[in-house]
Amino acid sequence: MSPDGKTFLVTGSTDGVGRQVALELAAAGGTVLLHGRNRERAEHLIREIRKHGNGKAVFYPADLASLQQVRELAAAVRRNHERLDVLVNNAGIGSRSGGSQRRISADGHELRFAVNYLAGFLLTRLLLPLIVATAPARIVNVASAGQSPLDFDDVMLTRGYDGGRAYTQSKLAQVMFTCDLARELEGTGVTVNCLHPATYMDTTMVRESGVSPISTVKEGADAILNLALSDDLAGRTGLYFDRQRVSRANAQAYDETARRKLRALSLELAGLS
Repeated sequence: MSPDGKTFLVTGSTDGVGRQVALELAAAGGTVLLHGRNRERAEHLIREIRKHGNGKAVFYPADLASLQQVRELAAAVRRNHERLDVLVNNAGIGSRSGGSQRRISADGHELRFAVNYLAGFLLTRLLLPLIVATAPARIVNVASAGQSPLDFDDVMLTRGYDGGRAYTQSKLAQVMFTCDLARELEGTGVTVNCLHPATYMDTTMVRESGVSPISTVKEGADAILNLALSDDLAGRTGLYFDRQRVSRANAQAYDETARRKLRALSLELAGLS
């Protein structure tokens, strides 16, 4: 699938792997809807995109720790664009971003669950009518190989909090959502897949965690772009990739009872039930 003439929303695209994905999509002629919290970084990226003179870029600021701002982001995209060919849910915070202590979102939810999973869940749900109307279209969820099962008695980790577990359960929630939504959207022309893009990329998130990077953002971006654009993946949905290979996620991702519980909880927390 050529990006030329198509519209892409990449969350978390003013830094790290999201920035690289946005640059490559725009260089190939795509219209890229940039998202982030830092306007200065966004404006610098837009200047860089314009320098190549191929694609277009528009910046939409939003703090994904606030579900109201997620709603405003979705409303702005629906208002200003007639199509959305690919949604890349990439934005996230790491196990030690802002410190490893337990923090809560603007809505009172555990912060890593809120930003890494719930915001993308709500954004996707609100943009689905536009995505389905654009079909064939794709949704790509940037998850991780680090995955921990959700304890539905304490999803917000109020007991014995650990930043690493908070991060890895939020990433498994993304995979579970991918499998669930793929089944729901069968026959619509919209595919939903997720991936672990690369291990310890050279990003702010990884550096904040105190780990020495071992992969480049280019490697991660190539894996994300594969899911977003590859003709080989046309019609293939509900898959988890380790980089560019189909792989197997944590067993809870394939547990329909667990997925049903997560769906009900997510709809309630997002105010959609």
